[in-house]
Amino acid sequence: QVRLVESGGGLVPPGGSLRLSCAASGFTFSNYAMRWHRQAPGKERELVAHISTTGSSTNFLDSVKGRFTCSRDNAKNTVFLQMNSLKPEDTAIYYCNARTDRSGSYVDYWGQGTQVTVSS
Repeated sequence: QVRLVESGGGLVPPGGSLRLSCAASGFTFSNYAMRWHRQAPGKERELVAHISTTGSSTNFLDSVKGRFTCSRDNAKNTVFLQMNSLKPEDTAIYYCNARTDRSGSYVDYWGQGTQVTVSS
């Protein structure tokens, strides 16, 4: 059974930091690129970060570049999103997503999300 379980969300003041984790099971983690998305109330879901299967390559949404980093531990089937200098506009539900390309089609798995609230 495929599972992606996010943790680490919470309430943090502006300028604060949070580290999100996503623990994966039920599939070969190292074969999947890992992505973090977020969705704020009334807004569409957006891709925040992407990390390659080996962790050697990362990409970020422009608005979080320089503030967020993404890493993974393939031995522990876990991906992380370190979020620094948080702003109120970072408030959203953050979702972990595993993606692989299988015969020309994407296969996606999703976590249930974790709430991040940036407020004083």
